[in-house]
Amino acid sequence: MSTTRPIREVASSLGVDEEYLLPYGRDKAKIRLEAIGAGGSPGKLILVSAMTPTGAGEGKTTVSIGLSQGLAKLGRGVCLTLREPSLGPTFGMKGGATGGGLSSLVPADDINLHFTGDFHAVTAAHNLLAALLDNHLHRDRPPHLDPRHILWPRVIDLNDRSLRQIVLGLGGPIQGVPRETGFEITPASEVMAALCLAEDYEDLRTRLERLIIAETREGMPFTAGDLGAVGAMMTLLRDAMLPNLVQTSEGVPALVHGGPFANIAHGCNSLVATRMAMNHADWTVTEAGFGFDLGGEKFFDIKCVNAGLDPAAVVLVATVRALKRHGGVSKTQLDSPDAKAVERGLGNLGRHIESVKTFAKVPVVAINRFDADTDEEVAVIQRACEKHQVACSVTDLYQRGGDGAVELAETVLRHAEQPSRKFDPLYSRSEPVKAKLHRVASAMYGASLVTYESPAERDIERIERLGYSSLPLCVAKTPLSFTGDATVVGRPEDFELKIRRVLLSAGAGYLVPLVGDVVRMPGLPAVPQATRMDLVDGRIRGMV
Repeated sequence: MSTTRPIREVASSLGVDEEYLLPYGRDKAKIRLEAIGAGGSPGKLILVSAMTPTGAGEGKTTVSIGLSQGLAKLGRGVCLTLREPSLGPTFGMKGGATGGGLSSLVPADDINLHFTGDFHAVTAAHNLLAALLDNHLHRDRPPHLDPRHILWPRVIDLNDRSLRQIVLGLGGPIQGVPRETGFEITPASEVMAALCLAEDYEDLRTRLERLIIAETREGMPFTAGDLGAVGAMMTLLRDAMLPNLVQTSEGVPALVHGGPFANIAHGCNSLVATRMAMNHADWTVTEAGFGFDLGGEKFFDIKCVNAGLDPAAVVLVATVRALKRHGGVSKTQLDSPDAKAVERGLGNLGRHIESVKTFAKVPVVAINRFDADTDEEVAVIQRACEKHQVACSVTDLYQRGGDGAVELAETVLRHAEQPSRKFDPLYSRSEPVKAKLHRVASAMYGASLVTYESPAERDIERIERLGYSSLPLCVAKTPLSFTGDATVVGRPEDFELKIRRVLLSAGAGYLVPLVGDVVRMPGLPAVPQATRMDLVDGRIRGMV
């Protein structure tokens, strides 16, 4: 049964004074950044990641929500921090991203749709910069720009493959300068990344000023700061910078803020939301990305290194369904019992366990059990965890909420309260770009060779020439495989990782190697989730 509370009561339970609260109705609010400093000393941080998922996802958000509720059942002061859902997946393959069953966020429909307008603000700020840039090009103002090297695309928070490559400025001289460009999805926007990694407003301003949006005719970088666009962008992002307070279906406080994808960006909620939670709760539960190879690695090597964070525990979500997929079972047969296939797929989970240990952490495996799973299949995973010498817990969070996560919460607490080493970054930022990328490719994916297409070689030369080679990496690749090919499942070894481009995201503060044919604007599936949705008697139906 839902135990949701008025949002002022949720804030009070978290120790946030009402003077810092900006309510958006009865059930959601924003919190002023000053509340971070008004909290106490930071509590402990728990990271939830996962094995390589299927296209439908393995319930990582549901486990995060359920774990927070399980900790609350044990009397622990806890706050949940999550990314905001994107309209792209909501209307595409996955549907809503607010958990499920009795481990959900409230108000789910609002959070899945327009929420408090953060995604719209990021979209508007990003596209305002694009409009100002095209106006500068049209007016041919100094410094004069090279139309062939306009680097700033436009964004929209929908899956629309037809916008990936476009030509704009057609229709004659008064319509602008004709050129090729394209759209990316809003979670891939560098503005989104800058907002999510910023410490405060001034840090956000500094990051926006660094955005490289074009090159001059002399080949020099031209930034948003050079264009004089940052002040206007800051006005659009004023409220978007503030974390959003909601709650779980059992009344646990949840800060849901920011939304970069882990396959094309760094895949974590905002830093200010994480700090807000840690300064107001003994335990903060957060999640990162798709599989640990993407979101988890970036969480450690980008977010933790930048902010000085160090998780007390790491949870890896595993499912029978995903293991069967990595054991060679077709997508249409995943609900059929097959313990042998689960066993064949264990290499994928094993790789992720080893990857967590690379950061000097020992994970707890959360087995997210579905109705179709058999005891025999679950037992295969339990034996594998015993072999890897890691703790595991079977959860029933969807059906039972916090009660179904108490065992997991107890296991995580025992694990987190033991003395542990500070995490070790995977690479030193001073290493050359190719050396860093080889470390990620070998340790996280199992690749033995990294090759670079000619555009990527030129990108690295330019990055080194401009003095940005010390930035961390934010690899963009398919989340469905360790390789660049989504059809290659399991645990491939000694393969070649092909790098198409290496993009410079100076505002976000990282480099983005593009693996294979990964795109930053997803397409819709054959049967989009949007076709199942409707508004009936004022209530939204079909948003799962």
